Amino acid sequence: MTDALAQKLAPLAQTPRLLVAVDFDGTLSPLEDDPLRSRMLPVAREAVEALAALPDTVVALVSGRSLVDLRVIAEHDDASPLWLAGSHGAEYWEPGSGAREPQDDPGDVELRDRLRNHAEQATAHLAGVWIEPKTFGLGVHTRRSTAADAAEANRIVDDLVHAEAAHWRRRTGRDIVEYAFRHEGKDTAVAALRERTGATAVLFAGDDVTDEDALKSLGPGDLGVRVGEGETAADVRVADIAAFAALLSRLAELRADRHR
Repeated sequence: MTDALAQKLAPLAQTPRLLVAVDFDGTLSPLEDDPLRSRMLPVAREAVEALAALPDTVVALVSGRSLVDLRVIAEHDDASPLWLAGSHGAEYWEPGSGAREPQDDPGDVELRDRLRNHAEQATAHLAGVWIEPKTFGLGVHTRRSTAADAAEANRIVDDLVHAEAAHWRRRTGRDIVEYAFRHEGKDTAVAALRERTGATAVLFAGDDVTDEDALKSLGPGDLGVRVGEGETAADVRVADIAAFAALLSRLAELRADRHR
């Protein structure tokens, strides 16, 4: 832990009510070919749990995963103190209250199901391509395919969505392109969580393009952390998940000192 980083953590340790909002895949858990096999590294889970156990400290997982899948990979049960924001901030789970999910127009749901079927049929010949059902749309996973097949799958589904649902939001990530009829982003999630928890400062961390919406939305007194490489609006960059877990653990220690 450098002196410069310790200085950036110090205000968060002292703030009256802290929100630690963290992406899951690539930030707490290694990326997996099978997305439902993702799990937090033990050091990351230990750090998250240490923070969540502190007074006036809220920890939230903010993910593009649907809420139901996020609960599976986070091993999140009804007694968990962790808040969840799924589907880029369109779905929430709040301790003590449970899930908060929007009521969707039947026409949007029908279009979602039709497009999923079309995308599955149109890409079935491409090895390693997987169409992921999402609550508000679909994702095109290409981690296990060749570069040529990935490009072809993305072209096919881009054309399908443009023709049938041009108003949908398109997002890119690592080996995935997502399409959704809801337009919330992780900046939406952080703003909602800040308001609902009464946070006086926010730490947000992520590793991918979709996390930049939230990183760019942070204000004075907040701290943004980028895990790994890539262009970023974050204040701090750490090398990998283990380094980020060490940062969280140090923040937990500093914040625990405040309450002694």
